[in-house]
Amino acid sequence: MKEEEFTFFEAYLSEELSEEEHLSFENRLKNEHELSEAFNNYKELYGFLEHKFTTEKATEAFTKNLSEISDGYFTNIKKPKVIKFRPWQYAAAASVVLFLGITMFNNFGGNPVYSDFAVHETLSLSERGNQNQLYLNAEEAFNSNNFEKAEQLFSEILVANPNMVEVELYKAISLIEINQFPTADEILIGISNQDSAYKYSAKWYLALSKLKQKKYNDCELILKGIPVNTDMYGLAQELLSAL
Repeated sequence: MKEEEFTFFEAYLSEELSEEEHLSFENRLKNEHELSEAFNNYKELYGFLEHKFTTEKATEAFTKNLSEISDGYFTNIKKPKVIKFRPWQYAAAASVVLFLGITMFNNFGGNPVYSDFAVHETLSLSERGNQNQLYLNAEEAFNSNNFEKAEQLFSEILVANPNMVEVELYKAISLIEINQFPTADEILIGISNQDSAYKYSAKWYLALSKLKQKKYNDCELILKGIPVNTDMYGLAQELLSAL
């Protein structure tokens, strides 16, 4: 991500873009996965930091820390038009570090937490040709973070279609979210032992399950089993560096 992208994030949220720029930016969010993910991280961090860094001392300390991180990545980048950030808005731009293999929260000490890494891809069962209402309801429940309902609907789907590995994976993710760890881990271990497209996604979420349970040694061991040539490798290395 480029520094200029974060000025657009702030300008968009502050309603400072022209109508043409606003529509153009929204179109990019729909079509550019990395930009959309960075924007979502920015919004989450914006809300978090607005509440967390309320004292002058905390704001100054965080701004100094962010400057040390960002200096190494934003050198020689042409500066876009200046948008004045409030302290917590400027700090939120540190979400770029997530895409450079460094977890921002490491700089405050302590172990990483599940919520820092649990960014779930949007489920699109209907795009795979499943148009009946049960599938649509499950998709909607998961994407709206109603994980208890989603888990129940996934279970119904699997009664009729027990070999749908993707649905098994999302059921396990839902179970992690509602802290039903034994069942979630059992499903994820089963998927990770299969030769399917979801093998290493299952390993990643199994590691996240252990992270949420604060079983850091188990989490580390699982992450080390994710090979370099997989989509999950970068995320695994990022989490390993934070442990």
